[in-house]
Amino acid sequence: MSETPVKQQNTAAFYGQAVASFGVAMAATAVGIFRLEADAWVRGFLAIAVLYLVTSAFTLAKIIRDRQEAGQIVSRVDQARLEKLLAEHDPFEKL
Repeated sequence: MSETPVKQQNTAAFYGQAVASFGVAMAATAVGIFRLEADAWVRGFLAIAVLYLVTSAFTLAKIIRDRQEAGQIVSRVDQARLEKLLAEHDPFEKL
């Protein structure tokens, strides 16, 4: 009656593609900022802004993942309680 959820596992190729994509994007942005014809303080500001954006994106992704995992745990606890109640229930018992 109870279903064990299948743990989703990413393949090594997907992980490698994600890491490579992130590396290429960061490198392209760094080269673009470095080759920009602007004062050093403008390039520095843009570099700091990109780093801040990246760290904020990682933090947001972690918070979303943690919230989703917490919801799954609560759902599992509720499901276990319901299954326990149903297992202990005797419909032929007199009230």
